[in-house]
Amino acid sequence: MVDLFLGKVLVKNNKDRDDLDTEREIVLRLQNRILMLFFGSGESEKCQEFAPTLKDFYKKLTDEFYVERSAQLVLLYISLDSSEEQQEKFLKELPKRCLFLAYKDPYRQELSVMFEVQDLPRVVVLRPDCSVLTADAVEEICKLGPDCYRNWQEGAELIDRNFMMNEEFDEGKMRSMTDPIRRVKYKVEDRKMKKKKKKKKDGVSVEEEDEDGDEDGNDGGGGWG
Repeated sequence: MVDLFLGKVLVKNNKDRDDLDTEREIVLRLQNRILMLFFGSGESEKCQEFAPTLKDFYKKLTDEFYVERSAQLVLLYISLDSSEEQQEKFLKELPKRCLFLAYKDPYRQELSVMFEVQDLPRVVVLRPDCSVLTADAVEEICKLGPDCYRNWQEGAELIDRNFMMNEEFDEGKMRSMTDPIRRVKYKVEDRKMKKKKKKKKDGVSVEEEDEDGDEDGNDGGGGWG
């Protein structure tokens, strides 16, 4: 995945049009990610119809309103528009979290040839190793919506344990970040309390051994056998 774009300049679809133009930035953004290459054009009626569906699809997988943590998924728009103005206009219909190649970058055309793009829209889904996972996911996205990502995860053998839809994480949202630590602590304390339960023998209360193996109130004396 990373190798496919090393040495290239990827642009963020935000207000400032920030560039990802260093190897470190490219690696951080693309490594261990599933990549969606969206080949499209604002001049295509089918692309115009598909854009809202794609935007909603990507938003539900990456926006914190819908998910606890963004899916390991990157959307890259490969413009086949006939003018830079047309590309800029169509980018407004796409997610702000997506990336794109500048209109003047000839790599756009190279990628369209590489993946044998003929009809638009076209979404090529790539595994992290750059191999093709799905040659055209447009129909799948329209039919299955965000559930596509689950299938892609399995197909790409991508380990993404942190990804979870909000509705699946409702109970977890009620817990604080320190909850796992507290649960371990209470588990340990619970074991200690059980060890300190009092037994009675001949009417005398005696503490059981504590965690260190000594009886409370005794200097390492033997137990009751």
